[in-house]
Amino acid sequence: MPKRALFPSMRFSRQVLLLQIGVVVLVVGIGVALVSVLLSRTLNEQYGERALAIAKSVAVDPVVMADTAAKIPGGALQERALAVRERTDALFVVITDDNSIRLAHPTPSEIGKKVSTSADRALAGLDDVNTVASGTLGLSVRSKTPIWTPDHRRVVGEVSVGFEIADPTGDFNRLLVITLLFAGGALLLGAGASALLNRRLRRVTHGLEPHELTELLYEREAVLHGIGEGVLAVDDANRVSVRNDEAERLLGTELPLGAGLSELELSPRLHKAVAEGRPVDNLLAVAGNRVLVVNSRAVRLDDRDIGTVLTFRDRTDLDTLTRELDGIRALSDGLRAQRHEFANRLHTLYGLLQLGHHTEAVEYLQTLTDSPSARPSELGDAVADPYLQALLVAKTEQAQEKGLTLKLADDTWVPTTVTDPIAANTVIGNLVDNALHAARMGPRRPATVEISLLAEGGTLHLSVVDSGPGVPEDLRGTLFDEGVSTKIAPGHGLGLALARQAARAHGGDVWLAGPGDGETGALFVAKLPGMLTEDG
Repeated sequence: MPKRALFPSMRFSRQVLLLQIGVVVLVVGIGVALVSVLLSRTLNEQYGERALAIAKSVAVDPVVMADTAAKIPGGALQERALAVRERTDALFVVITDDNSIRLAHPTPSEIGKKVSTSADRALAGLDDVNTVASGTLGLSVRSKTPIWTPDHRRVVGEVSVGFEIADPTGDFNRLLVITLLFAGGALLLGAGASALLNRRLRRVTHGLEPHELTELLYEREAVLHGIGEGVLAVDDANRVSVRNDEAERLLGTELPLGAGLSELELSPRLHKAVAEGRPVDNLLAVAGNRVLVVNSRAVRLDDRDIGTVLTFRDRTDLDTLTRELDGIRALSDGLRAQRHEFANRLHTLYGLLQLGHHTEAVEYLQTLTDSPSARPSELGDAVADPYLQALLVAKTEQAQEKGLTLKLADDTWVPTTVTDPIAANTVIGNLVDNALHAARMGPRRPATVEISLLAEGGTLHLSVVDSGPGVPEDLRGTLFDEGVSTKIAPGHGLGLALARQAARAHGGDVWLAGPGDGETGALFVAKLPGMLTEDG
């Protein structure tokens, strides 16, 4: 069973939205915290460096150096310290001697007293930078620097400059407000992007939850591989999106997902059905050695074409039985017509003999003997196989009913039997049917069709020529494609494709040897290896 969401009562898309917003808030919060720490540290360092610069400028003042060395409190030192404090907005500027006794201080009462914070580092000749400490004037950021003698050999005191802690804090707060504004904008932008992504997710999944998508996948696989029909679906760009094993088996080719339909070797009728985009029902198509029934439906969703679905059913066995039944029906009709004809001839001959017209009876028999129609006794001399005999007799009678003449060529010679009567019937029957139609529609009279059968070992060679108008030039290259026909009525275009398919299934072929030269019609030739039994 597929796992359910962590919060079943909340839609997955909403969970994703909240998770994304939570991630954005967390990232922005961490970013603001890091920026705050860096801003605070940077501002303190900047104010410490500023205090140190001020202290150094005071420490190199000759008056300060001299009075500090002489340890003279107040006076000029106090005036200079207060003047520097006023110009720099510092909290304090304090000058001490080498014993840490104040010689100048913003509060005059503090002069002469020892400083409240350690000045050991400065009195040791080193700068003391960016120290946050609390003194007599409160918490401040301060820096200290030593005061040297003019020859720079001895430290005689130190200068301490500090800024009220509220100064960097105020700057920090202003920068923090700007940072928060940017963070708020980033948060809104991230939330908006998450909302758009969530909307896109709902549209792509059509509002389905993950467990519903999983169940749909399981159901689709069960349906695709559980039915006896082939299923092939292509998207709006005619790329394979769905197919099952049965479709690959029936079509006789692999159908890789994402492959373009034009790249696959499929029946032209399939390509046409997809290209037209109209519903197709029970379309016959040839795929390899199979005859398929194809149905096609265009798929639309939200008034948008999303592709086409084709289904395939195998009717090869049914089609084979149908062709065999057609052959038997044609033979039966031919034998029925021949029976009536023989009955009429016998009745005529009986009447002549009964009346004593023996001379006329002999002449009538001679007339029957010279008749050009094909007879089983004559076929038996050139064609030994009973299936071929029956087929030729049936086609001869069929031609005579239509006012046509079907002749067997003088060089016909098939002394053995066929190994696959159904395939032979498919090839010979379709070629003869097409030739009879062409001869009947042609301008020449009498309309004739001549068929030649010749055995070469186990190979049967066949040629059929008619007196029709020939094959138009624009159809010669595609004559064996499905749906291509010289007949005007719909429902044709499979005969030659089936004949070639049956021939190629035996390692042979069918081709147009002559499209027509004005004196004769089209000449079709077939080669069927292994179709005959060999002598001995």
